[in-house]
Amino acid sequence: MDMNLILPESYKKKFPFKIGTTSYIYPDHIVPNVKMLAPFIDEIELLFLESIPSGSIPAKNEINELHQISREHAITYNIHLPVDIFPGSSNYADRLCFVDTIQNIIDHTSKLSPSTYTLHLTYPDDLDKTRCDQIWQNNVYDSMEKLIVSGVNSKTISIETLEYPVEWIDGIISDFNFSVCIDAGHLLLKGYDTETIFKNYLDITSIIHLHGVKNGRDHLALDKLSCEETETLIKFMNGFTGTVSIEVFSFDKLLSSLQCFCSCYRSYKDVSKSPDPF
Repeated sequence: MDMNLILPESYKKKFPFKIGTTSYIYPDHIVPNVKMLAPFIDEIELLFLESIPSGSIPAKNEINELHQISREHAITYNIHLPVDIFPGSSNYADRLCFVDTIQNIIDHTSKLSPSTYTLHLTYPDDLDKTRCDQIWQNNVYDSMEKLIVSGVNSKTISIETLEYPVEWIDGIISDFNFSVCIDAGHLLLKGYDTETIFKNYLDITSIIHLHGVKNGRDHLALDKLSCEETETLIKFMNGFTGTVSIEVFSFDKLLSSLQCFCSCYRSYKDVSKSPDPF
């Protein structure tokens, strides 16, 4: 890890929401990333993207170390749950594995008191993308029902907006009282009505993912959006007090994203005549 790659200033408590980023900004494991980032931001998105490979999820001693870092630097965590578990699978064993995996991760990380556990309700690649598959939807519903029956608190789970219309899972979110993760980059990439989605779901949103989008690619630096686009997203966040995670995966993208976001935030506040946190 290049120790010269350090953020030039702290962004802690500069906004009415927590500002954060991912645990993969430096090409190293989770704990070294957290040590580097903790002095500068409010919250870190711990990426547990794979459920099986050894080392993907921190060991107990690493969880203890993360807990100590959080106390020393007054940071909080959110956890992005694995994307290789499939609640909508037609295979019953896969759905049971999904429930067991979520339970185990929540138990394993309880000491960290995450602000939310973000979950993908992945839509299979081989299904028709123009309409919601009823069997998939029923399977997801069954899996989520089992998860809640197992004792998981639904409000600790934030369902992320993905490549399909969020309306496809609206009933699942409302019936089980889940919270939401609005991934603004995904919405922009697919051309969805971002304003309406923020309006309909912001009240039950725990976390917002921000990243740049350009030429069909996402998770780019925020400066790939125009300042007008970023200011519009900031406007849609009005009143939000949860977590805004800049979901990028390199130091350069994080630094340029934070600088861009601060500039656009300041510009928006100047126009709206609201107090400037800087």
